Amino acid sequence: EVLYDNRKRFDATSARSAELLSAELDRFESLLADLLEISRFDAGAAQLTLEVVDLNSLIAEELDALRPLAERSGSRLEIDADGNGMAEVDRRRIQRILRNLVTNAIEHGEGRPITVYLRGSADAVAIAVRDRGVGFSQLEAEHVFNRFWRADPSRGRQVGGTGLGLSISQEDAKLHGGWLTAWGRRGEGAQFCLTVPRSAGANLHSSPWPSVPPDVREPVDA
Repeated sequence: EVLYDNRKRFDATSARSAELLSAELDRFESLLADLLEISRFDAGAAQLTLEVVDLNSLIAEELDALRPLAERSGSRLEIDADGNGMAEVDRRRIQRILRNLVTNAIEHGEGRPITVYLRGSADAVAIAVRDRGVGFSQLEAEHVFNRFWRADPSRGRQVGGTGLGLSISQEDAKLHGGWLTAWGRRGEGAQFCLTVPRSAGANLHSSPWPSVPPDVREPVDA
């Protein structure tokens, strides 16, 4: 930190080294935090801190924070919210899920628009993040929540990441008594949809948002 804070006093090579070192230490700290969180899930020690949250406001705030990152990648962030977004959830964990999903969409969105949908029913609320980027196959969809798994290891990452974001997001969804689904198609993008009960502890039967994006036409068998 001392080196990084004084980098402007160094020559160009040393200053750049201090910047790279600081970035790698930040990434290591993030990885350590994710591993500790995974260990809590594995030990059954993770707990919810519940409060009634307006998910409309939460989404707007999170997208405002991520908009500069999206703009650097050429993507536009859009919100399509319809219905009551009030739900009894753990704010920090829902924010983390949304941040992971939107950051992942920016990474794979190929500079195309990214839409965050919010839909509610009498007993459930759904948040879906839809990108129009590279997408993934049905086979790959079975692995996206595996720890450290990447569809294309050769693809250079632009926004960092530890490889644990989607796995942690899925565990956070389960902790709420909800679920997180993944849909993708090569060349047509991807959609991740989080569904949680509106009231903590309630049984969840269906999602207010479809697992396959409404703007996609599935092939019809001959």
